[in-house]
Amino acid sequence: MLDKSRGELEAEFSKAMIKFEKEHLGRGPVDTRTFFLNDMIIVRLRGILTPAEAKLAESREGQALVKETRRQLFEISRPLIEEIVESVVGCKLVSLHTDMSTKTGERVVVLTVDVNLDGQFRKSSLRR
Repeated sequence: MLDKSRGELEAEFSKAMIKFEKEHLGRGPVDTRTFFLNDMIIVRLRGILTPAEAKLAESREGQALVKETRRQLFEISRPLIEEIVESVVGCKLVSLHTDMSTKTGERVVVLTVDVNLDGQFRKSSLRR
């Protein structure tokens, strides 16, 4: 069992993803939310495009270029994502899936891990 509540760890994971986006992909998101569900970590990042990427994404060719560049950058950063998963949640990354919208500037990341996260957290003192 982990020493923090689900909400505390989801917030900590969001902070780590914001730092990752800023340091390794050039811009931090405007808003980030993380959700733990079974053996998945789902992260929704909004407002990730740089002004240059947003301008480039005005054409269909530019959209494809921005998406492919961001996809490749994210894929080569897998070891960093693995470190985030292990340090925050204490488990191993199994697979990484991501897609982004050049229209809304939103990225969704789905990480599968080697444990079922439900029931791994201490109960929060707040009632839901």
